[in-house]
Amino acid sequence: MATENKNLSEYDKNTIPNAKDFRFGIVVSEWNETITEGLYNGAFDALIDCEVPQQQIIRWNVPGSFELIYGAKKMLQTQNVDAVIVIGCVIQGETKHFDFVCEGVTQGIKDLNVQTDIPVIFCVLTDNNIQQSIDRSGGIHGNKGTEAAIAAIKMAYIRQQASMSHPFNQPLLASGAIQIEETPRKIEKE
Repeated sequence: MATENKNLSEYDKNTIPNAKDFRFGIVVSEWNETITEGLYNGAFDALIDCEVPQQQIIRWNVPGSFELIYGAKKMLQTQNVDAVIVIGCVIQGETKHFDFVCEGVTQGIKDLNVQTDIPVIFCVLTDNNIQQSIDRSGGIHGNKGTEAAIAAIKMAYIRQQASMSHPFNQPLLASGAIQIEETPRKIEKE
């Protein structure tokens, strides 16, 4: 298991960019609500802990995980956010429905990341049983929602820095920030 030896809730605030000026959207599936509420709480608490003002966090609910794609798309189009976190939980059942939903949601969120300039963070648990979901939504493995919020902050920062006229330098600073250096431009003579 990828999370077996990692606590999803642990992060070092010294490695996270300043998030107080960013605006975040969170789209939450109502299906498997106990799990998705736990994931939402992890994401919300991490954003607040990283100094995002509560009024800069927008929450929308959708009926199920498949509807996360449309909810995220509409949030991107209407809410002037710096990143969107989609939260869902799909648990393996006796039919192939699990496979179709997981594949569709994964591809849909991937498509939004390719088609738009605003990062959409995937926080959809795709577990074999309810216990695995409990373990990853505030249980023994921590909270995937917390991890998604930290990813959203970092991606919003990368988007902000990429929009500047300065190029990225490869190494990160000790604070976790990306070092920006101004590169002189060559002036071509005609």
